[in-house]
Amino acid sequence: MMPAAIVLAGGASSRFGGNKLSAELAGRPVLQHALRAAAAVASPIVLVIGPDDPVPWLPADLGADVVLARDDVAHRGPLAGLEAGVGALAALPRPVDIAILVAGDMPTLVPAVLELLAGTLARDPSLGVACLETDQASPLPAAVRPSVAGPAASALLASDRRSLRGLLTAVRTVVVPAGDWRALDPLGATLRDVDTPDDLAWR
Repeated sequence: MMPAAIVLAGGASSRFGGNKLSAELAGRPVLQHALRAAAAVASPIVLVIGPDDPVPWLPADLGADVVLARDDVAHRGPLAGLEAGVGALAALPRPVDIAILVAGDMPTLVPAVLELLAGTLARDPSLGVACLETDQASPLPAAVRPSVAGPAASALLASDRRSLRGLLTAVRTVVVPAGDWRALDPLGATLRDVDTPDDLAWR
């Protein structure tokens, strides 16, 4: 069964100096690049935005159903976004066993790497998260099992822990070796994110 996806798009963009997700990159808003990569391997997509954020324009040719969810509190971080996304998935008609988790400011995600994350998690039902081996285990992108990661995220937030990295130690996590995912993405484009306007010029 195809995984779902959660795209986190409720950040403050404070370092960018404006709404980075609507900034143009290669002819499209940054957010649309992340959505298209997710849509290549997942459906439905839960798009998590801030409580007062306007609904972004979504292309008609995305090829995946999009469900909108909102953070309960503005700018509480990606862990809270994950919690909101899992809540939206729980309301869907069909159960979702695995979801791809990405940030809306990751414009060069490689769909084959996202598929690898989902497939790695699917092989072991006891796992809660699959992430990529980097210098440090990177929390994004990831594949998560909502039934495991959702309650863990809620528990971390209840103890005032907001870092998504804390999820990697709170649940059973598998790290995909760099050699495996770099074979699909030699330049490491999947890890790229946009924090400042200079990041739009990355090649």
